[in-house]
Amino acid sequence: MKLNRDKKFYPDYLFEILVVCLVVLEVVLVLSYLFAPHTGRPVDFSRNFMPLPEWYFLSLYQLLKYFPGKTAFIGVVVIPCAALYLMFALPFMEKTESRRLRDRISSASVAAFLLLSVMILTILSII
Repeated sequence: MKLNRDKKFYPDYLFEILVVCLVVLEVVLVLSYLFAPHTGRPVDFSRNFMPLPEWYFLSLYQLLKYFPGKTAFIGVVVIPCAALYLMFALPFMEKTESRRLRDRISSASVAAFLLLSVMILTILSII
């Protein structure tokens, strides 16, 4: 196979490359139009739709039900931030020098209470 030394990259080869790229793009677009994937069940507009957030936001969603309207800021921002602050402050509030969990029952009970409250709120939002 003999190379054509008279053709330059800029006008000649670049045009050929662009034509091939556009043809490939057109083929991909036609194939994606002809063989479109099934994206889910059809929408039934006669039923009411109640969207739910992802599972990790369900406890905040339940708090939003308990604090509607203008008090929503308290339920969705103040209470979770206070719980996070308490979790971060627990190691510094501990007075005992022992490393045993049995001796640190106050920190463990606060952490267990916070975890249990998030779990209960999540379960209540599903029901």
